[in-house]
Amino acid sequence: MSSAAESGGAPAIATDAVLVKSEPLETPTVTGYDFNNGVDYSALLDSYLHTGFQATNLARAVQEIDRMLDWSLLSEPLPDDEEDGFKQPEVRARVQTKIWLSYTSNLISSGLRESIRFLAQHSMVQVMISTAGGIEEDLIKCMAPTHLGDFDLDGLGLRRKGINRIGNLLAPNDNYCKFEDWICVVLDKMHDEQDRNNVVWTPSTMIHRFGKEINDPTSVCYWAYKNNIPIFSPAITDGSIGDMLYFHSYKRPGLVLDLVADIRAVNDQAIKARKTGVIVLGGGLVKHHCMNANLMRNGADFVVYVNTAQEFDGSDSGARPDEAVSWGKIRVDAKPVKIYAEATLVVPLLIAKTFAARLHKGEWKPQDRIFDKSFTPSEAEAEKRKLFPA
Repeated sequence: MSSAAESGGAPAIATDAVLVKSEPLETPTVTGYDFNNGVDYSALLDSYLHTGFQATNLARAVQEIDRMLDWSLLSEPLPDDEEDGFKQPEVRARVQTKIWLSYTSNLISSGLRESIRFLAQHSMVQVMISTAGGIEEDLIKCMAPTHLGDFDLDGLGLRRKGINRIGNLLAPNDNYCKFEDWICVVLDKMHDEQDRNNVVWTPSTMIHRFGKEINDPTSVCYWAYKNNIPIFSPAITDGSIGDMLYFHSYKRPGLVLDLVADIRAVNDQAIKARKTGVIVLGGGLVKHHCMNANLMRNGADFVVYVNTAQEFDGSDSGARPDEAVSWGKIRVDAKPVKIYAEATLVVPLLIAKTFAARLHKGEWKPQDRIFDKSFTPSEAEAEKRKLFPA
């Protein structure tokens, strides 16, 4: 029998393993919201910063969006080689972050459409990227509603009833028939203008035209049209719009969409911006197209991702922000945030704490903003040194 057991003490090997002495920590302590203080939703969301897990990431995302909105060129040192037109403080204060919003089609099918429409309505974002479904579902909702259903409804039974399921949402097939009747008229007008006036259509200018033609203030596309916010959709044929273009090509061949003009336009939006902030809701094409455009300027300055994808399969959807840093899609000194969450749960909260709060406090003043401003030669050299210090 060991001497420790004989003396009544625990084995030294166990005490050494279990009772390891800690070094002191200087990070914030974990505390949650105390409902004994009442129900204050703003304070509740503030408490997320010290709650842990995805609550903390949500609060950090709020901080990142606030940084996007707070930045102006006035906060940067005035370089000796600055252009004369940008030396005055009042002009420098007008140069602000160009904010990009990317979103997948399912979010427009959901009630998140109203949150995205709010951002476009008040010119809170300057560039938008979505899939074909993100365009057509917005337009279709101007003609007929989407209904709530359930995730476990029988697919065969729904098919026989002419009902399409989107998660726990239901879209009657008649909705798409109404959309076909509407879009065929618009495509004919576009084709006429191409033939008569040599108009060169791109996916983004076609979406701009859709926003004009729909003329409905509940629509995202309508407000993007009204506020001249480009919506890019490089896979515009991957959905009902593509189906309608397919049918149109038999009825009246020759309508052309110029994809090359749009890739130049979206990349130029990034290159010309002094600062960019990106908010990416979901993954896949909308995430990659946004981040790849920002690669052209050596990365976005402010970044928030919201999705449920994981990185273990090597997908771009699941890639964490640091992977984008390796590609040059996020700047090396950025503080990006990824929230692992389903977007309908968290995006309204993000908007409530940032964009909407500023609007309803009377702090939103979008007039006379400047987004396109190049670096001076000395600033460009300083940016290079961040990646390759001397």
